[in-house]
Amino acid sequence: MRIIGLMSGTSLDGVDAAWVETDGERVGTLGPTVTLPYDPALRRDLRRLLEMAPTISPEDPFLLDCEARLTERHAAAVLRVQQEARRAGLPEAELTGFHGQTILHRPLRPGDSRNARGHTWQIGDARALAQATGLSVAFDFRSADVAAGGQGAPLVPVAHAALAHSLPKPLAVLNLGGVANVTWLGTDGQMQAFDTGPANGPLDDWAKRSLGRDYDKDGNLALAGQADGAVLGRLMAHPYLALSPPKSLDRLDFDRALRDAGAHLLSPQDGAATLVAFCAVCVAAAARHFPEPPMQWLVAGGGRRNPAMMRALSATLSEPVRPVEVAGWNGDALEAQCFAVLAARTARGLPISFPETTGAPRPMTGGQVLGGLL
Repeated sequence: MRIIGLMSGTSLDGVDAAWVETDGERVGTLGPTVTLPYDPALRRDLRRLLEMAPTISPEDPFLLDCEARLTERHAAAVLRVQQEARRAGLPEAELTGFHGQTILHRPLRPGDSRNARGHTWQIGDARALAQATGLSVAFDFRSADVAAGGQGAPLVPVAHAALAHSLPKPLAVLNLGGVANVTWLGTDGQMQAFDTGPANGPLDDWAKRSLGRDYDKDGNLALAGQADGAVLGRLMAHPYLALSPPKSLDRLDFDRALRDAGAHLLSPQDGAATLVAFCAVCVAAAARHFPEPPMQWLVAGGGRRNPAMMRALSATLSEPVRPVEVAGWNGDALEAQCFAVLAARTARGLPISFPETTGAPRPMTGGQVLGGLL
């Protein structure tokens, strides 16, 4: 199948789109990719939605306006990739894998009452996307897993396995988005995956509050500071880090912990350095859950472009830490490519989540498919 995968992650910075040829089990040709940034107003409004999501109605006019603008940007990305694919002489795509934008993620956690229900919420209008692009749309990838008691995340490990089928293993694939998640792939087809802790999300928020910047460009803020050991120690006491996987995070899960730990009292430089160190220490702590150490860590997501983050990881982890480009992958488009693989699996009725990755009770299919030209 020829599929355009889409991803708008927890960093809220834009939408990635990628043309992929795949049957959901192996990946063939990897075609053109596009990243369309969100305009400042949309980015600001999506950040506001994260704070409103626990109480906002699905019919709230502000939410519906954000969803419409978000969907329009995704449609523009699909059409741009289609255009690039035609120029490259590639066949027309037949399906889009549409993740949408997560505004709330509250899966079940240890200690929740027996009557509690998990909840995950991704905004994005699949019908409007199908109408705008003429393509069928696979969407709603997470909710079935969460309804069955799974974490609903991470979903991409099975796609990582498809991309990495010929790479030496054991292997760890680390994605540094707003939240960090890791996939461990073993030599015998084993998979394990979970969110390790915060990554770019708190650092972006810190840069915005401290200097009015959207992110810490080139890690300059963090590189100019020193991690505060006392604040870092208090952050490491967060109960999430004591949980065994599978486990997953919401974009704002550590916001209160950062305030309680006194991070807001640090200088802009030391605060950034502390957040970078916290990300790295969380990743290192996560490695103790692997069945065996990886031969290397391949790093994707925006965090791999932050020299402070990569230095901290290299200093904290025992194994080599490299950007995914050393394996011939595109670290900016990887998650979009993964959702193309998940779209193919959804269309074929193959499982997309597993007990070892989300804690689902069994390998589970997920998602829905809407026809194009609606």
